[in-house]
Amino acid sequence: MKKNRFLFAFILLLIGQVCIYNFFRLTQFVTLSILPAMIMMIPIKRDTVATLIISFISAFAVDFFADGVIGLNIAALLPVALLRFGIIRLVCGDEVFAREEDISIPRQGIWKISLILIMAQSLFLIVYLWLDGAGTRPFWFTAARFEASLLLGFLLSLLVVDILEPEKYSTNR
Repeated sequence: MKKNRFLFAFILLLIGQVCIYNFFRLTQFVTLSILPAMIMMIPIKRDTVATLIISFISAFAVDFFADGVIGLNIAALLPVALLRFGIIRLVCGDEVFAREEDISIPRQGIWKISLILIMAQSLFLIVYLWLDGAGTRPFWFTAARFEASLLLGFLLSLLVVDILEPEKYSTNR
């Protein structure tokens, strides 16, 4: 039952992401996405192939149900899923994988989780904004959009980490 809670929370957050894209457009300078945080919080026991499949399905659902271009979120989220283990290994080291523990704020601390989220969100936004602009927007506009989106997306991602925290859904409790 507790395994299904993570899946249920993940699907609710996916619906929330669709609602953000459809109804909560703040300005043209902000692209809010919680997809990178959702992918980073997938349990460590899921390998890269499973993470890529989950990210493809999630991004496709967001592209299909939101007012976006089909493939834009997919192209931006797949590199995050592909480099997920590398980002976690770079920030937290190999002990996370040796112990097979999921990342969480109580275990890794707020600073490491923040660095993981910023790296994942930055990678997502670089690809997303590069593809969305397609060289037609000036650099200052893209840079301002990147900074505003990174700041607000990071703050929203901290909430996602709290919702998807693995201790809430583990069977060891």
